[in-house]
Amino acid sequence: MSNLSYIAQNHGPWSTYLEQIERVTPYLEHLKGYIDTLKRPKRALIVDVPIVMDDGTIQHFEGYRVQHNLSRGPGKGGIRYHPDVDLNEVMALSAWMTIKTAVLNLPFGGAKGGVRVDPRKLSPRELERITRRYTSEISHIIGPQKDIPAPDVGTNPNVMGWIMDTYSSGQGHTVTGVVTGKPIHLGGSLGRIKATGRGVFVTGREVAEKIKLPLKGAKIAVQGFGNVGSEAAYLFAESQSLIVAIQDHTGTIFNPEGIDLAELKIYFETNQGVAGFEGAEMISDEDFWNVEIDILIPAALEGQITIERAQKLTAKLVLEGANGPTYPEADDILIQRGVTVVPDVICNAGGVTVSYFEWVQDMSSYFWSEEEINQRLDKLMVQAINDVWHTSNEKICSLRTAAFILGCERILKARMERGIFPG
Repeated sequence: MSNLSYIAQNHGPWSTYLEQIERVTPYLEHLKGYIDTLKRPKRALIVDVPIVMDDGTIQHFEGYRVQHNLSRGPGKGGIRYHPDVDLNEVMALSAWMTIKTAVLNLPFGGAKGGVRVDPRKLSPRELERITRRYTSEISHIIGPQKDIPAPDVGTNPNVMGWIMDTYSSGQGHTVTGVVTGKPIHLGGSLGRIKATGRGVFVTGREVAEKIKLPLKGAKIAVQGFGNVGSEAAYLFAESQSLIVAIQDHTGTIFNPEGIDLAELKIYFETNQGVAGFEGAEMISDEDFWNVEIDILIPAALEGQITIERAQKLTAKLVLEGANGPTYPEADDILIQRGVTVVPDVICNAGGVTVSYFEWVQDMSSYFWSEEEINQRLDKLMVQAINDVWHTSNEKICSLRTAAFILGCERILKARMERGIFPG
């Protein structure tokens, strides 16, 4: 059996997270006694989501909402609609949200949700029905002071609007703060859609400068061309980097001279994918990992950088736009090869940061300009990556371990100071 097959069969996202916790434990000193707090979710809900399809048949879908840790505040985390959603994945994603919000020092805990469904196979009416029924099933554990969902893979502002409306109907009044990532006219925040990709760029820019990697002329490969990957690509292109390879669910395109993103944007909007774009050649999905590049941005799903791929990756810098894209064993290989990895819990935290801004604006009914949003986001992201960099140098460890040290210390200190009830 190959290493790739072994990992695929034996390493789910939750196992990856637990291994990350094991690796950070030796650095936590007097807080080690509380480490089991991070090894199990506080609350996990599995719900049946039955809906009437457009053809009159009844179908059942399985939904989840996991609250991993609420020691530092209400849960925060997206809702994913994808055919591969399962409890293992949602638990891991909720746990990474716990670490992420702590690394950014946001007053939230970690949560995540999802429904096992392919939203591309649903009509708009079916999508609305499944969203409203799922919301009704989890409504008793969410709320602006309990747990605040947001968009993720397969969901968007419209879905968040339906969640807000369904929840509000049960409360008897409009509750804008129950979700973030809503349409602007329903209490959404300017800058939210582009925030995660912007955070990838800001952290990447800061670390590239620290490792003396010039962005001008740097060759970049991007996996995933949704909100995260596309926005990061545009911002790097504005810094005169060359986006030479892009992979999405339709295939992989490559142009060693750089892909024209303005032309690709027009093509992508029409064709809903990058495959067939005339400004680049099609290559195999596996060849994406062999392209000569300086920076890799995995911005799709978890579990993409395997041992085999890590061994041949040419990038000097990896910016994790996705959650959990790198297996721990692959992480070790990248470290041994001198590749700098900016981990997901800080790299893609721009989205949850602006979600925090949206929540604050909803609670005060006072809204900021997009310029103000971006300035506040950039300031927090720069401060956070500098804190992680400093911890990495101080503890002589990877940026991932450093981020987990910061996050775990903040979470476990909160747990310790709150105490255990009953004593």
